[in-house]
Amino acid sequence: MRGSRTGRPSMALLDLLGRRWALRVLWELRGEGGVASFRDLQQACGGISSSVLNERLRELRKAGIVAERGAPGYRLTSEGRRLLSALEPIDEWAARWAERTGRRSGATGPAG
Repeated sequence: MRGSRTGRPSMALLDLLGRRWALRVLWELRGEGGVASFRDLQQACGGISSSVLNERLRELRKAGIVAERGAPGYRLTSEGRRLLSALEPIDEWAARWAERTGRRSGATGPAG
């Protein structure tokens, strides 16, 4: 990853999360049950190609954020859940920012 060359873990993480569809995949895995098949994720993300979804899942698995759970599909790891918890203040800030600036609130979650 680009950011990992700087030696700063935060830059490597932001590089990973900034890749198209990465946050959306995480967002879709946060819900009830916490497990989604490849097909379910592709449908929930609407418009993501299978090759891009495969690549994002590979990257997120390699980072220890997502795990493959056999036949049922994919799930967040405990570190993935901790990451989403750490991102909650950003989501709250973004909601206030959207309200102040008249931007769409993003209540449906991050787009791809």
